Amino acid sequence: MKVTVNRKAHFNAAHRLYKVGWSDEKNLEVFGKCSNPLYHGHNYDSTVSVTGEVDPETGFVIDMKVLKDLIKNEIEDAFDHKNLNEEVPEFKSLNPTAENIVVVI
Repeated sequence: MKVTVNRKAHFNAAHRLYKVGWSDEKNLEVFGKCSNPLYHGHNYDSTVSVTGEVDPETGFVIDMKVLKDLIKNEIEDAFDHKNLNEEVPEFKSLNPTAENIVVVI
């Protein structure tokens, strides 16, 4: 039988949503206050889910300590208190929308 386990993660980050080639007015129309040229911040919450068979010896789908460490190393350390546009290489050419953050993660 497959089950799903979840662990929450949290990070704070700044970003600017904009499309190069659009005027500031057009970016403001489409992206609202997220298009601020001086950036702005968000508090992000995410839930990481792992689905699989329960190991008959351990009772785990995944050791939650292992999942906690993965989340810290791959999400929190990479994004927390960062300017996504400036400090996260993937967003040098990718608009850091919530959807694209999920794709990068």
